[in-house]
Amino acid sequence: MIVDTHQHFWRPDRGDYGWLSPSDSVLYRDYLPQDLAPMLAAHNVQATVLVQAAPTEAETRYLLDLAAQTDFVAGVVGWADMEAPDAARRIAGLVAYGKGKLKGLRPMVQDIADPQWLLKPMLDAAFEAMIDHGLVFDALVLPHQLPTLQARLLRHPKLRAVLDHAGKPDIADKEFSGWAENVARLARDLPLLHCKLSGLLTQAGDGAGADELEPYVAHLFEHFGPERLMWGSDWPVLNLKSDYGHWLELAQARVRRHAPGHEQDVFGETAIGFYALDQKEETL
Repeated sequence: MIVDTHQHFWRPDRGDYGWLSPSDSVLYRDYLPQDLAPMLAAHNVQATVLVQAAPTEAETRYLLDLAAQTDFVAGVVGWADMEAPDAARRIAGLVAYGKGKLKGLRPMVQDIADPQWLLKPMLDAAFEAMIDHGLVFDALVLPHQLPTLQARLLRHPKLRAVLDHAGKPDIADKEFSGWAENVARLARDLPLLHCKLSGLLTQAGDGAGADELEPYVAHLFEHFGPERLMWGSDWPVLNLKSDYGHWLELAQARVRRHAPGHEQDVFGETAIGFYALDQKEETL
């Protein structure tokens, strides 16, 4: 059983994907369940976690609607206005709307100019609401934001959080030491923090493969261990550098190398427990 913990759907004509440009010939088009389903079937992937791609609550409701209509979507990671005075009420409303499908929230921290945004006291209520509702915090951050992320997570020791795309190391320029030090500190000091083995090819140069990813992947296994790592495709962003099958096979080979015998953890079991995914046979 394989669970893809990180994939997206979008329709540019919805108008809230500010980062998508008509000049992007790969990504500026509709990506919907019917586009992903054949790839999941071809590679025996039974379930996915659908992750937000626009900083609007309207998109979160749109994704929850898609999830309700799509058997393979086991959960949604959405977006809420965490700075709103009524953030806790907004989050409760999204939880109710999702009818069990909302599994987490993801502010798009990487796109926020304020380097101290995560530490704003006004966010406290939103993070506490996530704990109250059993939601996961998906941390979309860049390497220089990792210390601030750690400071925020230390305030909420009961919060389940996951580092998206391993903190987006700059693999193309072979930047390693600063990222590696911060990742090791996060993994050591935050025992509930997990990490997604996703998005790494996008961070690498064109034509990159196992050799270019090896030091980064090895570091993740050394510090998080296979029990706190979860595979994700980051489809369709993945299409910028690779394809679904190639990335899955590359990741499977890395897991066999660094954690033989733990393939089911990285590719399924950990995600089911971490995101509290429905384990109905027809879904998973």
